Amino acid sequence: MDRAVFDRMFERGDDPWGFTTSAYEARKRAVTLASLRAERYASAFEPGCAIGLLTEQLASRCDRVLACDVSPRAVALTRRRVGDTAHVRLEVREVPRDWPDDRFDLIVLSELAYFLAPLELDELAEAAAATLLPGGDLVAVHWLGPIDGYPLDGRAVHDRLERGPWRRVVEHEEPEFLLEVFRA
Repeated sequence: MDRAVFDRMFERGDDPWGFTTSAYEARKRAVTLASLRAERYASAFEPGCAIGLLTEQLASRCDRVLACDVSPRAVALTRRRVGDTAHVRLEVREVPRDWPDDRFDLIVLSELAYFLAPLELDELAEAAAATLLPGGDLVAVHWLGPIDGYPLDGRAVHDRLERGPWRRVVEHEEPEFLLEVFRA
């Protein structure tokens, strides 16, 4: 898949998905944060951070956050949002290929995994399993509408993630999105 599509989206504007104005996005972030099983996490990873709205909120619940995006513009916008917060590290990375070596007790996959090919999603799940600490949480939240031009949709993503070496501890479905938390 051509990842430059994300660069082109950010060339059209700083908020291509309406993260700051969409009631759907606000609701999804609120439910995501409410689904977190711990009040505080030691180390979180958020691939596909986009403009960093969720990153900013995760920073208040985590001792360390690594957030990344495939788009340098998205990472720059996240940096503008979170500033020089010492415990937030921002990087340009393409997952699963550039998965970090760190260990995490929280990994958040928000509206990311259906942009991957099925084998890439399987690689992502393996990488997440290898870096998620015992007792750690993998949060997956994805839109349930059609994803034109991509091989997976939100439900297919979650069906594949369920095969991982974790157990589901939270399941929340609304007409527009599915959120699940899996515990290692």
